[in-house]
Formats: sequence, structure tokens, C-alpha cells
Amino acid sequence: MLSNFLIGLREGLEAALVVSILVAYLVKSERRSQLKWIWLGVGIAVALSVGFTLYLGFQSRALDFRSKELLGGTMSIIAVVFVTWMVFWMAGAAKSIAGELRGKLDAAADSWLGVTIIAFLAVGREGMETAAILWANTRDATGRDKAEGFQTTSTPLIGALLGIATAVVIGYLIYRGALTINLSKFFTWTGALLVLVAGGVLAYGIHDFQEIDVLPGYGNHLFDISGWYDAGSWYGTLLAGMFNFTPTPTVLEGLAWILYVVPVMTIFLLRARGRRRPQQPAPAPAGSPQKEATS
Repeated sequence: MLSNFLIGLREGLEAALVVSILVAYLVKSERRSQLKWIWLGVGIAVALSVGFTLYLGFQSRALDFRSKELLGGTMSIIAVVFVTWMVFWMAGAAKSIAGELRGKLDAAADSWLGVTIIAFLAVGREGMETAAILWANTRDATGRDKAEGFQTTSTPLIGALLGIATAVVIGYLIYRGALTINLSKFFTWTGALLVLVAGGVLAYGIHDFQEIDVLPGYGNHLFDISGWYDAGSWYGTLLAGMFNFTPTPTVLEGLAWILYVVPVMTIFLLRARGRRRPQQPAPAPAGSPQKEATS
């Protein structure tokens, strides 16, 4: 539930910020008549995302075990790609996204279809990513539950919906000027957590492929701590639900996790640190007066 809440909050806030930027710009530029096309694009994007999520759920139920594991493994890999792209893109685009969206709206000012498409693409991308990530993450968690005797519930989806609802409220409060948050720090902290979440999704995608002999090494465990690790405890539930941790990972699962998390986390944190470091003014030429620095 916690990892899906984080995904829903992160993706939902990105979409909410995009919508608030679009709406605020139209209001300030006295083009309120075009707001309905923004909401039309948002509505179509949400409907498409929900439909895609339901399609994945119904499709997986109709498949046999091998096809289901193959689909699950493939969607896990796709979800990891989405998470990685999302984490790096939003961290780098947070400062420039408003200007880009305003430029696109100005270019489509005379076309209701253009405004609708801008809103649809901006929100639809987040929605389709969210659908794939949540489906893979929820399936991974419930798949481990069934395999290891945990109780499977609807809490992962509830967590995602709560995250999205929270994001909508935060986005609205930011738009109204009632809430101010440091988006740079928010996206840095949530980005780091999502890299760990993606590492768990990747490991279970490998597990899916190993179960159907697409990849070798099923049953060849990296370690086995099931003798003392209580999977039903609070910490076991937290680690399994948040990071897809299992007390008996295979060697290939562990290797995939390390090869993904270590370099991606290192690059992400180094880039985040570089963005926070204040820019040093260029030294003035010898004999010239120093200019007062302005922020």
C-alpha cells in the first residue's frame, strides 16, 4: 500500500501541477473560454488510463500461467523503464515545464483541438505510466503474497487511489496559493525512494521470467533468511509491500537489483546534488570593478 501510495502521489502530483499550470495560464491570459477544452483533454486522458488499467487486469485473468508470468515480467521491465525516466525527467524539467507548457498553449491558442491535445498528452502520459507501474507493482506484491502464504487484499489499489487523491488536493492548494512546498526536495526524496521501488519491481520481473524458464537460475538462491525472517510481521509486510523484498531471492534477482539500483541511485543523487549547489559567479577580469551579485 505504501509504495503504491508513493507512486500515486508522485505521478498524481506531476499531472496536477501540469493541469494547474495550464489552467492558471489561461485564466491570467483571459482565455477562460478555453478551460473546457483543458478539462476535456484531462477527462479523455483519465478515461484512457483507467481503461488501460482494467484491460491489463482482465487480460491477465484470461491467460494461462506461462502467459501470465510472461506478461507480468514484461510489464515489470516496462514499469522500471517508466519509473527511471519519470524520476530523471521530472527532476530536470521541474523549473522549465511551466514555460514549455505556456509556449505550447500560445501556439495552439486559436484551436480548441490543439488545447485539448496538449492537456490530453500532458496528463495521458502520466496516466499511462501510472497504470503500467501500479499494475506491475501490485501484481508483484500480490504474486509474492500468494507464493509465500501472505494474505492478499485490495490495499495496494487503495494506497494508489489515496496517493492520487492527495496529489489532487495538493495541486489544488498550490494553484490557489494556499500551500507552498519545495518541489525540488520533494521530487528528490520521492525519486530516491522510487528507485528502490523500481529495483524491487525489476527483481520480481526477473523472478517471473525464471519461473517459466525464460531465464535460468530459478531455485538458485542468493541467500535464505526465511528461518528467522518473519514475512508476516510489520517489517516483513513493509519491506515486501514497499520494495518487493523476499527472504529467498535468486542470484539473478539479486544481481539485477544491484546492477540497477547502485548506478541509477548514484547518478540520480549526484545530479540532485549538482542542481542544489549554488552557481559561483565568474571571476572578474584583473583591474575591473566587482559587480554586485544578484539572485
